[in-house]
Amino acid sequence: MKKTKPHLDIEAMRSAASEATAVLRALSNPDRLLLLCQLSQGEKSVSELEVLLDIRQPTLSQQLGVLRLEELVDTRRDGKQIFYSVKDPKVLALLGNLYSLYCP
Repeated sequence: MKKTKPHLDIEAMRSAASEATAVLRALSNPDRLLLLCQLSQGEKSVSELEVLLDIRQPTLSQQLGVLRLEELVDTRRDGKQIFYSVKDPKVLALLGNLYSLYCP
């Protein structure tokens, strides 16, 4: 008896591939990856991120803007401070896997 391969929904796969590519593109920048790694540990303010990562304000703002544009982070305002957190649980899982593979 011949086994038949299950039917693959190519449109669903194309959509998922597009989503994965966007996330991987965002992670391909070292500053953005560091930002997301810090945010995977919990919500942080812009000033906390600046100190923790030693990234200068213009670069930090630019990279946080990219992460907002890609919808990888959520923001919350408290007075004058803006706090960031990772938006997507899939991105948190991916960051956890990257950490276990590449971080000492």
